[in-house]
Amino acid sequence: MRRGLKITLVAVTGAALTLSASACGGKKADSDDGGGGDKKSLKIGLAFDIGGRGDQSFNDSAAAGLDRAKKNLNVQTEEISAKPDEPDADKESRLRLMANKGYNPVIGVGFAYTTAIIKVAKDFPNTKFLVVDADQCKVEGANVSGACFSEEQGSYLVGAAAALKSKSGTIGFIGGVNVPLIQKFFAGYQAGAKAAKPGIKVLPPKYLTQPPNFNGFKDTGLGNEAAKGQLDQDADVIYHAAGGAGIGVIKTVGQAGKWAIGVDSDQYNQPAVAGVKQQILTSMVKHVDLAVYDFVESVANNTFKAGTKQYDLKNDGVGYAPSGGNVDDIKARLEELKAKIVSGEIQVPTKV
Repeated sequence: MRRGLKITLVAVTGAALTLSASACGGKKADSDDGGGGDKKSLKIGLAFDIGGRGDQSFNDSAAAGLDRAKKNLNVQTEEISAKPDEPDADKESRLRLMANKGYNPVIGVGFAYTTAIIKVAKDFPNTKFLVVDADQCKVEGANVSGACFSEEQGSYLVGAAAALKSKSGTIGFIGGVNVPLIQKFFAGYQAGAKAAKPGIKVLPPKYLTQPPNFNGFKDTGLGNEAAKGQLDQDADVIYHAAGGAGIGVIKTVGQAGKWAIGVDSDQYNQPAVAGVKQQILTSMVKHVDLAVYDFVESVANNTFKAGTKQYDLKNDGVGYAPSGGNVDDIKARLEELKAKIVSGEIQVPTKV
């Protein structure tokens, strides 16, 4: 069992919230006095995106960073998930609740938290805030940090992999919600595919929902149906950027004996897709865990800096997963393309 205290916050209805706490066996968490001269214990509040911990994709990558902080640093945590189609007021309410309870720093996972965090941070100038996937990579405030990712760079590499491994000559892309962030994934994917194999056919992107409906990041049924549609159009490699809904994509594509490409986490090792893991070609890994841990560590060490930080191929903020060995035969080509992106020889587009 993990040493220390685990505190979980659960949304009930609207902005109503209930708190439950349970202690694991072993020694109690260090007190704020930090016995023996330790630093004062940080109390981290983290608000997940839709799907929460357990989505086996974007949120779980954030959770891994939080878990690493609990393991390596003197911290306590509180976490909560978003609800589909909730108003910004609900996001503000949970952020304010955590800040009022003394949680510092406070983290919002997902671009949808950007506006709420900037607003709440003004009322809590002594609390440090992080928004993961800051909308348009912009934040405001002396106590606000934003983590941004070059998703298009990692997507370029998995697009190249898709084109090189396709036998039908047709590949597909399924995005969770039609927003600029997810459009970046497709732009990089298409560019990488066409660079690796100019004659490849890239189907028009399929977005599961349109904003303000964000259920496309959660509903596996929508992912399943979209995957069937692209398989029917002869796609034999399909890349998803759909969070939890992507589990439906992977299962459907895998069961059809075609290649699926995961996103955010290395999905080859996720329990939900264990039955079709051999059909996962690769995953575009987005190290949200690194961004969360870097931020917490900066607060703990008093090295926090406001503004945005970019995570890209150069600093291993994004990349592709080799798990399963399915890209071993084309890895040299992928590494060649990666080196050209890092050097600046290849400029990856963020828009189609």
